[in-house]
Amino acid sequence: MGYEQGQEEVLAVLKTVDDPELPSVSVLDLGMVHKISTDKGRIFITMVPTFAGCPALDFIELNVKKAVEQLNWVEECEVHFSFQHQWSTDAITSRGKEQLKKHGISPPPENYRHGEAWTVDCPFCESDYTSMENVFGPTACRSILYCNSCKNPFEAMKPVVSYTNFIYKGPEVSEEP
Repeated sequence: MGYEQGQEEVLAVLKTVDDPELPSVSVLDLGMVHKISTDKGRIFITMVPTFAGCPALDFIELNVKKAVEQLNWVEECEVHFSFQHQWSTDAITSRGKEQLKKHGISPPPENYRHGEAWTVDCPFCESDYTSMENVFGPTACRSILYCNSCKNPFEAMKPVVSYTNFIYKGPEVSEEP
């Protein structure tokens, strides 16, 4: 099997591994996959947590390892979470944003600047007539908002941006010597 075909297979598998708190939203679509390295039949995946202390990290690690090791040419998969790379909501793919809306969770605002007030459109009726009810949502990465148009409460991903000019281009893919 060629190197590129192997990488494509690993990426395809990662598209099927959902965040345990968000069924149908993959870890790849959330932008959590930072780097994929290979050494023959061994795969090394570096991931970035959405928030430090996320209780789902152990489950994510196990699910990624198990899914990748289902590929018949993979002997072993090691998953490591890096806290040296900052995750950003800019890393969420357009597919990930659409999947979040299906769960009643608004994606983070576009072009957010650190320190500015933020708001998002309602995932149900798409109205911008919303208000922040509680910055502390059910998980560290979400807040609770209210739509004044359709009268529904909803969650939204908190905007998390890098302090540098970060442009997410997908996971780094390399082959170890």
